[in-house]
Amino acid sequence: MSDQPLPKTKACGILLYKQTPQTRILLMRHADRWDLPKGHIEPGEDELACALRETEEETGLSSDAIELDPDFCFREVYYPRYKRTKFQPVEKTLVVFLGRVAADAQIRPTEHLGFEWLPWSPPHQIQTFTIDPLLAALQQHWAHS
Repeated sequence: MSDQPLPKTKACGILLYKQTPQTRILLMRHADRWDLPKGHIEPGEDELACALRETEEETGLSSDAIELDPDFCFREVYYPRYKRTKFQPVEKTLVVFLGRVAADAQIRPTEHLGFEWLPWSPPHQIQTFTIDPLLAALQQHWAHS
């Protein structure tokens, strides 16, 4: 076993929601899973700037179309294995902000196969290591807001 520290990476994004009148959350579709609009932080970039940039790149929504919740920021550290790291674990920090968009917001996916506005009806069982804990934290946040 190596005493070398694990490589570290950080991804930031925004969990978008809208009222239609039911609350719906945005999930982006990959070939094999659901995800959020998010991506890796660039040198010199702060977490929120990364989240806004990635959200715009992946959904077409500019920052002025998103009303951020100043009281919600989800952080999760987990240890995925990627082909590019020869399946060695990586310490990944996920940072997700919460943003509301207009009911008629138009999503234009660029890096995903598609998207869905999923009705808010917890508990959700979508993706064990990232989305499920995020949605559980959001449920707690909204219960105490």
